[in-house]
Amino acid sequence: MSHDSTTVPADRPECSTSWLARAGLRPTRQRRALADLLLAGGNRHLTAETLHGEAREADAGVSLATVYNTLKAFTSVGLLREIVIEPGRVYYDTRNDDHPHFYHEDDGIIVDAPSGSVTFADLPEAPEGMEIASVDVVVRLRRKG
Repeated sequence: MSHDSTTVPADRPECSTSWLARAGLRPTRQRRALADLLLAGGNRHLTAETLHGEAREADAGVSLATVYNTLKAFTSVGLLREIVIEPGRVYYDTRNDDHPHFYHEDDGIIVDAPSGSVTFADLPEAPEGMEIASVDVVVRLRRKG
């Protein structure tokens, strides 16, 4: 279910070129620029718009469409995990092992919940010819009152 072969430990940043190559992606200028931003930030959750803003600040010369396409490519090879909060609100997680999340509805912020804090006694049977690829858990939080 997880793609541990592409996980980068937070205390040891990896070169974007080797990170992309290990995942089988050609290290184009745009991919390297976006990968550098992702790898420099440690484990975090970000939207395409957030990454695009960081790329603009870094003068990386990539369009928002390129950011979306690149995030899709990174997700498809297991470099990132996609977390769909609701239609039109998607976050990308640089930590790609299986772990739950807290989503703060009041602030629109998503953070990691403690690993191992959610357990399932049973999962439904997958339909014939299918297998369960992953189970995503997002616990939604809001302020009391």
